[in-house]
Amino acid sequence: MKILITGANGFIGSALTRRLHQAGHDVRVLIRPGANRRLLGGLSLVPAAQAEPGKIAVFEGELTRPNTLAAPLTGAEAVIHLAGLRRSPSRNELFAVNAEGTRALCTAAAEFSPQCRFVLCSSLTAVGPSCDFPDESAPLNPQDWYGESKAEAEAIARSFSDKLSIAIARPSRVVGPGDRENLAFFKLVQKGLRLSIGGGPRPMSTLDVDDLTAGFQLMAERRGPSGETFFLSRDTTTLEALMDEIARQMDRRTIRLPIPVPVLRLLASGADAATRLTGRRLPLNRKLAQQLLAPGWTCSIVRAREVLGFDPQISLSQSVTRSLVWYREQRWLPTKAV
Repeated sequence: MKILITGANGFIGSALTRRLHQAGHDVRVLIRPGANRRLLGGLSLVPAAQAEPGKIAVFEGELTRPNTLAAPLTGAEAVIHLAGLRRSPSRNELFAVNAEGTRALCTAAAEFSPQCRFVLCSSLTAVGPSCDFPDESAPLNPQDWYGESKAEAEAIARSFSDKLSIAIARPSRVVGPGDRENLAFFKLVQKGLRLSIGGGPRPMSTLDVDDLTAGFQLMAERRGPSGETFFLSRDTTTLEALMDEIARQMDRRTIRLPIPVPVLRLLASGADAATRLTGRRLPLNRKLAQQLLAPGWTCSIVRAREVLGFDPQISLSQSVTRSLVWYREQRWLPTKAV
């Protein structure tokens, strides 16, 4: 299949690009001009004008520039839309990228590749926090700006269901090599600290990035009803248990660091203010704080198992191992205790 991946240079996108390329698909990627391609290292990337069998064609463009979308979309049999903004101190910025970016891509896909299977990467946050493992029939109830932008992206994608074959994925928290969001927890453990958030512990569903990409592949290859939605997850843990597992594998003794709810909110507000002033995105932010303070993030994958044959294989413990090895290899994490 000819498959276009947006956001291919990111954490999930780079893992998906590797999977689909290794599976023999004709992969093309849409990447912003000047974007960091480090996570795509080792892959056979060539400019689109020099595309040839066995190579990954790189198209430079942006969702906000519709004139850059026609070429990568033309002839695509599947589109997997991952490009988006995970965190920002601005609600408008999240909506401009995550929601309106989806609208721009769907509009272009309907014109240049109406036969394609369009897979949108949404999020568990579009449904909102839950401790009781909801299924796909649960109403959308986002509790933060990021979740709101993803819920709007879903609504936009579904509005194209009569023009495109739409499928929506809602992954839980993703762990694995290349991830920066969970890296902060590894760094804290490296320093001998274990967070304990006030009011916790809270259940949290997780999924290894390679199992997630397997789910995306199943969705892209499937010709099911337009508008169908799938939760994708595997294990359920808590932040405290995750950090305990990281500490075990790093062979580190940790000191419990209690964080009262008001303190976490204050720190997150300060971090967002610093981001607005400096442009530097800090590990802590409003989105992360709101997600950590939610009562839980769980979902049921019964439908994905029954309909897609989704069968995630990598345990959370294995994900931590894979992440730890990769972080050290890439020098994202010190190799010696501090």
